[in-house]
Amino acid sequence: MSEGLSDPKAMRALAHPARLMILSRLGVEGSATATEVAEIAGITPSAASYHLRMLAKYGFVEDAPPRGDGRERLWKTVDAPITIGVLPGDQPDVRDAKVSLMLAFRREANEAADRALAEVERESAEWRDVTRFSRMRIRADAEELARLNESIEKLIEPYIAAKRDEKAAPSGARVAEVQVNLFPVAKRPAQGLPTEDHDAAR
Repeated sequence: MSEGLSDPKAMRALAHPARLMILSRLGVEGSATATEVAEIAGITPSAASYHLRMLAKYGFVEDAPPRGDGRERLWKTVDAPITIGVLPGDQPDVRDAKVSLMLAFRREANEAADRALAEVERESAEWRDVTRFSRMRIRADAEELARLNESIEKLIEPYIAAKRDEKAAPSGARVAEVQVNLFPVAKRPAQGLPTEDHDAAR
């Protein structure tokens, strides 16, 4: 991810697990009431209302056009991507908030992948065949890594669930997830040699 969020209060507000789940639900399935998002987040409708108001306070969600008789308040995501990146000039509180939010993003992404892996055997052969969990090491400079990220984003853009109308997608289309992580590899700390000779103890 690149530059974007810089308000520590907004980032701390977004890092709450229930709020990330609510934001994901609204982004993928469209506008919803507090009661509708409460179920996916495993919280009460009143708690969901509070979280939605907090998300609205920091500009992540907003009121959606009413449906039916208009008695229920509907919420939708703000049509702007959420980006975040640690910058050299960040103050300590900003840097800490950014790292906390990115860790929260990673936890949610890991949980989504874990759920998919746990269910993969229940999927049809068609979906099992296209499910991928891959990890690759590449050799590139910073400029090449930036270009690679731009290329990946352009490739994915036409399929983004929040922007692709269900009617425009093929009949068998369903929500899938792409997780992309580009980062310079940090050196793994040396574990050192064992302090005990286990063979000698036998």
